[in-house]
Amino acid sequence: MESKEFDIMDRVNYDIAWCPGCGNYQIRTVMMQALAELGLRPQEVVLVSGIGQAAKMPHYIRVNVFNGLHGRSLPPAAAIKASNPHLTVIAESGDGCMYGEGGNHLVHTILRNPDITAIVHDNMVYGLTKGQASPTSRRGTPSPLHPADRQGVTSEPLNPLALAISLNASFVARAFIGDQEQTKDILKKAIRHRGFALVDVFQPCVTYNKVNTFRWFKDNTYYLPDSYDPTDRVSAFQKAIERERLPLGVLYVSPDRPTFEEESGVYDTDRRPLFQREVDWKKLEALICSMKSAT
Repeated sequence: MESKEFDIMDRVNYDIAWCPGCGNYQIRTVMMQALAELGLRPQEVVLVSGIGQAAKMPHYIRVNVFNGLHGRSLPPAAAIKASNPHLTVIAESGDGCMYGEGGNHLVHTILRNPDITAIVHDNMVYGLTKGQASPTSRRGTPSPLHPADRQGVTSEPLNPLALAISLNASFVARAFIGDQEQTKDILKKAIRHRGFALVDVFQPCVTYNKVNTFRWFKDNTYYLPDSYDPTDRVSAFQKAIERERLPLGVLYVSPDRPTFEEESGVYDTDRRPLFQREVDWKKLEALICSMKSAT
């Protein structure tokens, strides 16, 4: 399988809405390469997103697509996987959509552990609303939509990796799209992982964030050493809260957690997706009647 199988731009003639130089382009390229190298076919993959510049990603890759409400990519992604476990389901959006509007959904998705992957384009700003501070904006970051914050952002930034590890997320990683090979390797590990995988991808916004640039991310990150043990939860949390320089790589893996699909028991004896099964009308009628009697 070649990555061009996922390139819809070869088949449809329309412009991409991203600014020239935006890191979203590289993430799109790396995503298509990762899917191809994993041997997946376009019809086996579903990309789910919310609202924002990063959330336009599913429009530009030739796979199945669900583009929903702001911050609501994770619930439909989990539902798609629960109804058809044979699909590879990926939720992809920006730090504002996934950590802001979708923050509560992120927490409960981590707790349920569905077998899906969440890829967050983290540029520390809302690009679609022209520079509004996002949950991961660092203190002091200038924000043109917050004139009262003359000294820049005054709130503490959300630490998504520390949050995920504190909730015992199944897989937690961070990448920097300035290194495409490393990002692709992490995405492949996340997609192959059984259970919920969170990948925070540093991706500069070249138009509305003049602080956290490609150079800034390169100078303020480092790779975890080969000797690092991602199954050590305490060490993973210590790495996640480092502030001077930010670690890149797979920070934490909890491989033994059962997935939401396994916990449901729906596929214990029958691996067919729900749409391929016959409806048991008597059971459905009994369920509806029981709900009526309960009310």
